Amino acid sequence: MTPESPDPSSRRMPTRPVQIGGVTVGGQAPIVLQSMTTADTMDIEATVAESLRMIEAGCQIVRITAPSKKEATALGEIRARLDDAGHAGVPLVADIHFTPNAAEIAADHVEKIRVNPGNYADKKKFEVHDYTAEAYADELARIRERFTPLVRKCKSLGRAMRIGTNHGSLSDRILSHYGDTPLGMVESALEFLRICRDEDYHDIVLSMKASNPQVMVQAYRMLADRMQAEGMAYPLHLGVTEAGEGEDGRIKSAVGIGTLLAEGLGDTVRVSLTEPPEAEIPVARLLVELAESGRQAADDIAASTMAPANHDRYTYRRRTSSAVGGVGGTQVPVVCHDLTGRPLTAAGLFGLGHRYQPDLDKWAADDAACDLIFVGDRTCDFALPGWLYAIQDAEAWSHHRGQRERHHPLWLPAAFDTALENGGLDPHFNLLSVEANDLTLERAAELAQHNGTPVTLLLSTDRTNALLSLRAAFFRLDHAGCTLPVIVRHDLHGLTADALQLKAAADLGGLLLDGYGDGIWVAGDVGLDGGLQSLNRTAFGILQATRTRISRTEYISCPSCGRTLFDLQETTAKIRAVTDHLKGVKIGIMGCIVNGPGEMADADYGYVGTGPGKITLYKEKEVVQRNIPEDEAVDALIELIRSHGDWVEAPDRASASA
Repeated sequence: MTPESPDPSSRRMPTRPVQIGGVTVGGQAPIVLQSMTTADTMDIEATVAESLRMIEAGCQIVRITAPSKKEATALGEIRARLDDAGHAGVPLVADIHFTPNAAEIAADHVEKIRVNPGNYADKKKFEVHDYTAEAYADELARIRERFTPLVRKCKSLGRAMRIGTNHGSLSDRILSHYGDTPLGMVESALEFLRICRDEDYHDIVLSMKASNPQVMVQAYRMLADRMQAEGMAYPLHLGVTEAGEGEDGRIKSAVGIGTLLAEGLGDTVRVSLTEPPEAEIPVARLLVELAESGRQAADDIAASTMAPANHDRYTYRRRTSSAVGGVGGTQVPVVCHDLTGRPLTAAGLFGLGHRYQPDLDKWAADDAACDLIFVGDRTCDFALPGWLYAIQDAEAWSHHRGQRERHHPLWLPAAFDTALENGGLDPHFNLLSVEANDLTLERAAELAQHNGTPVTLLLSTDRTNALLSLRAAFFRLDHAGCTLPVIVRHDLHGLTADALQLKAAADLGGLLLDGYGDGIWVAGDVGLDGGLQSLNRTAFGILQATRTRISRTEYISCPSCGRTLFDLQETTAKIRAVTDHLKGVKIGIMGCIVNGPGEMADADYGYVGTGPGKITLYKEKEVVQRNIPEDEAVDALIELIRSHGDWVEAPDRASASA
């Protein structure tokens, strides 16, 4: 079957259905939710109990690690107990790394085998090899010999398979030949897929996971396009691996998974959080529900807008824009918040990262301090920080016409055109409100005449699939050659706090991953107490997850599984407690060695379980200290960070010591 590309109205890309036990993935089947157990597979009681909690939470496919033959054998007993509990229709997946023999045993007991092409028949030692064409062909022949027995067994037993590429565990062979790229991820999977196809075996699901949502999104897009070009249509399993915990993990997952779902890609979803696996399911369900709601109404204008010729779906390139004040150009994206209906006081800015110090009569700013506040028809009666803009309704601004320092107008289109004719614009900064579907190509061409003037667009949409509507508006700006900077406003009133966070991350994050947007404004129903602070964390979390503005430490932490050698949740909390002030530092926290070194090649420092009670520390991908006792490892990590000049004292710790 030859697939069609997902079109701008966000229909799901057609894929062939794959039957996994009692669950269908792909075809016309609803998107399937899945997760993975964290208990030791040999602890059958704990694994079964955890599986039951996952199923009760709505998990439709349960994955269990099988690192050796004994765990693969234990899957038979686990399968039997779940059957006895009335869950024979819930398929089990054996997660395989390094051990082909375990995969072949597991196929006797479970409905699906997950193999990682980076380590199933390959290796990773971070060694560079220069392959001749003949030598590379010999390597592929070796892989074929190693992998074919599993393919034939799965085919004969009616088992499904996931060929799951991980960015962090690409083999030395792939890295040497294709580099550390989305192309390398895609080719790694296609090498194994071609072997399956040669055996006329097609019960296959594919995945392209990475801890960096940008890499993950680019790899899935490339895989989908390659399948279309080659007449293939295998279903896709979506996930951001090692996403982390709490808000950070949810936002990072939503940026990657939500972007692809909005584009019509994805047949099954796993959200990887450093939390109990049953906590992953509500997040996955909400992401899917939000994406499905985006398919309810067609957007003819978005559907008819073609991407500009220089738009590359596989490479990040920030849109060229002029700088207007602190917005646009090469400056990091800004954050704006709405203060209408709230007390307009110096103290009211505290939750947005601005702290007035009365004893010093000066302002201080946190790393996650917003850049603009919308105050409606009011005027601030206190001196604003020298880095913060107050945005007013244009009518309110016209009463003082720039005489209030750091106050600037927000124009509606008709009033803007009139002010433009009469010379009534603010000479320093103007915000012009534009609705995405009103921003026709003709209107974009008109706006392009103002390139280089002090005008910034405030772009919004009322369309259900906001990502595609907003992206199409940016396409039209590009076609018209308009380089005015753009702040994107996303109105999410009426959503729960959880839904608001995920939808904002999916829609705005998807734009930022493609280089669109010089600022974001998340609007929603929030209470007076902590509501704005929550919106601010969400906005800066989206910028952090897309790596377009770094305001805090980034944690690349795996979700735990039966291979994990320490309590990941407890350890992550412990490390976060002493390092969360290290802005821009990336710390990898890995429960075992399977993906550790690879995923941590993207991190500055790594903390990896390498034996019971033993930790190995990394600087990037290089081992620094091996087998540190677990109770000493966090202090050793701090010393490692300090020795490389990346340690600073936390503000509260520094003041206490003073």
